Amino acid sequence: QVQLVESGGGLVHPGESLRLTCTVSGRPVNDYDIGWFRQAPGKGREGVSCIRREGSTWYLDSVQGRFTISRDRAKNTVTLQMNSVKSDGTAVYSCATDCRQGWAGSWGQGIQVTVAS
Repeated sequence: QVQLVESGGGLVHPGESLRLTCTVSGRPVNDYDIGWFRQAPGKGREGVSCIRREGSTWYLDSVQGRFTISRDRAKNTVTLQMNSVKSDGTAVYSCATDCRQGWAGSWGQGIQVTVAS
């Protein structure tokens, strides 16, 4: 059974960088499309980025050019590098085994990212 665990969250100032890591266990990471999602306070969950099995990537328009998703097969991880973070990036970030949240069979527990001065 596949399991996902997020790490790297915390408090960051606007304009700074933060790296989130999704560690996959139980199956090879490249067996799945891996998506990053976030849920801000009082809002619904939205997709942020995704890396598909064949390596193609997708980004939410508002993070395009600032966030980068990558996969490390040796470490069985997917990383979301977030640069120039904005205050609207405050949310619980989760990774999951699909680019579409309605199709994801497995989710990590989520990790808090707070962007504040």
